[in-house]
Amino acid sequence: MSKIKEFSNTSAERYSLALYELAKEHNSLEIVEQHTSAILKLLNLSKDFNNFLKDPTINKEDLISVIDKISAEYKINNLLINFIKFLIEKRRIFYLEKIFENFIETCSNKRGEINAEIQSAKELSKEEIKKITEDLAKNFSSKMKLNYKHDKSLIGGLIVKIGSTMIDTSIKNKLQQIENKMIEA
Repeated sequence: MSKIKEFSNTSAERYSLALYELAKEHNSLEIVEQHTSAILKLLNLSKDFNNFLKDPTINKEDLISVIDKISAEYKINNLLINFIKFLIEKRRIFYLEKIFENFIETCSNKRGEINAEIQSAKELSKEEIKKITEDLAKNFSSKMKLNYKHDKSLIGGLIVKIGSTMIDTSIKNKLQQIENKMIEA
């Protein structure tokens, strides 16, 4: 089982790198990245679409027809559409989500960005998020790509993840630590 998983991760990385190189070569990196993000959102929002793409009983022609209709409707970059069709022809469409996630990560890494995740108990304004991003960029001497998520279950405070570093100042975490100490006593 682990060999299959390893194969899929390796394949996804190779395909995403190929997409990156193609987009860069055609001077369409920015638009391909935007459209890739939009398709990823669609895959996450629509389980029916996601399941349709991954259904092995659907023939290639039907898949390509659906991709053509989506492309025409939303004016998706031709390079990206041809790449998706290539994945369909090679029966690698079930890797699409992983390939696109790797592609976006590759684009971010090539720009020198560091990915950071922030979860907060209270809804942060755009100005607060911008300020946090600027402060993190200054502290880490690098561009930051920030993923923000509002999480009411934290009760109060923040959780900041940058690479393998995590700073958890949430009340939920502090209560969990107190509970653990009480259990140990």
